Amino acid sequence: MEKTILLVDDDPAVLGVLKEFLRPHYHVRIATMGKTALELARLRPLPDLILLDVKLPDMSGYSICTALKQDELTALIPIIFLSSNSDVEDITHGLEAGAVDYISKPVKPPILLARVKTHMRLQEAGDLLRNHNAQLETLVSERTADLMARTAELQLSQDLTIVALGSIAETRDHETGSHIYRTRAYVEIIAKRLAQLPRYKDSLSEMQWAMIWKSAPLHDIGKVGIPDHILLKPGKLTAEEFQIMKRHPTIGRDALQAAEIRMGSASSFLSVAKQIAYAHHERWDGTGYPEGICREAIPLSARIMALADTYDAMTTRRVYKAPIPHEYAIETIREGRGKAFDPLITDCFLENTDEIQKIALEFSDKPA
Repeated sequence: MEKTILLVDDDPAVLGVLKEFLRPHYHVRIATMGKTALELARLRPLPDLILLDVKLPDMSGYSICTALKQDELTALIPIIFLSSNSDVEDITHGLEAGAVDYISKPVKPPILLARVKTHMRLQEAGDLLRNHNAQLETLVSERTADLMARTAELQLSQDLTIVALGSIAETRDHETGSHIYRTRAYVEIIAKRLAQLPRYKDSLSEMQWAMIWKSAPLHDIGKVGIPDHILLKPGKLTAEEFQIMKRHPTIGRDALQAAEIRMGSASSFLSVAKQIAYAHHERWDGTGYPEGICREAIPLSARIMALADTYDAMTTRRVYKAPIPHEYAIETIREGRGKAFDPLITDCFLENTDEIQKIALEFSDKPA
């Protein structure tokens, strides 16, 4: 079925350009007034995405966004703001109102189309997760003879969906390459070693340990909501820009929460993914974000992810920095034991540095 986009703007020139560019790919509804936009947003079939101008003759885009997010019928529809204002305050206001993205005018149609496709893919992935959950419930209720085999097949589909969701975030940051594959492998190594320690040996089931490393690819899913000029900036972020960047854990948690709502029930594997997405920038000594919690108040899954993510960030090239050698990264992590990182998790990591380095080399980002 063809996807539907609700385009809300009162500028005839903008409408003309965007209609021409979007209609070969999507069904487009158009509103030039806020009141009309609210009516069309509730018209079935509901739009799959809304492109919303910040300034309209009868009401602000922020007010429209807030009203749609407060309505259960339209709360899950992704909203992308279009605005000639690109100040940090305006972007923050838009994201806090519930938008998933913010595109500055004049709009460049190819960039807009790419961003629309990214958010459409994220929505489709959420629908796929809901379908997988429904299938699993059906399998349990049927209690057929081949339940175990079919459940295993469904589990594989679920795992692939997690990786696909994580890859969506990477489409916004082309420098990270195989980042999700490396960090997932690092987390698996740490988790398996940690599970052998007396402190954790009987604390989690085998499946619960597995869900930690299987959920690792979703740690940066919230980056889909960070504007390109901040996410891809080739230099140091300003204080204001960093405040926006620091929103990605919250955006990620909320996106996964929305996926749970779409599935109709809380999902155990998404619960772990939410912990990782929201708390992987917290630090053992309480100096992290978004909440500044410390020690074991930070979920175990996020503490493992924090170390794996830090090592990968140090040893790979990013748009804003060159990589540092493996040996220097290991020394930095050793110095962070009991400060940035959980001491036991740090020890498990340091016991496996040869295997860690092997993975780093195997999945290294090749030059374009």
